[in-house]
Amino acid sequence: VQEQFYVILLTRKNRALGRCQITIGTLTATLVSPSLVFKPAILGNAAAIIVAHNHPSGDPAPSSADMQITRVLNEAGRIMDIAVLDHVIVGTPEADPTGQGWYSFRQAGLL
Repeated sequence: VQEQFYVILLTRKNRALGRCQITIGTLTATLVSPSLVFKPAILGNAAAIIVAHNHPSGDPAPSSADMQITRVLNEAGRIMDIAVLDHVIVGTPEADPTGQGWYSFRQAGLL
């Protein structure tokens, strides 16, 4: 299983316009940049986005790189007036110390 990064495009009323796979990485990482993430949002006239990726290890706890890219994407979204509503990391309940199997930056108060 490889790490995959997606963006979900939303209207002003938070209705889904579509989703785009941004990158496929390795077992431990994927490269993501604001230009890759926001290009489909701009072309699709999205008012907001949710980004999501998986952790092949199953543990959805965010890495320092996850924290950094979330901050960068949030700032880029502010500049472009495209809200970043959440960044969700998907894992498995078995590998997650909390038993949820996913992590939400919004729920954690980081967005």
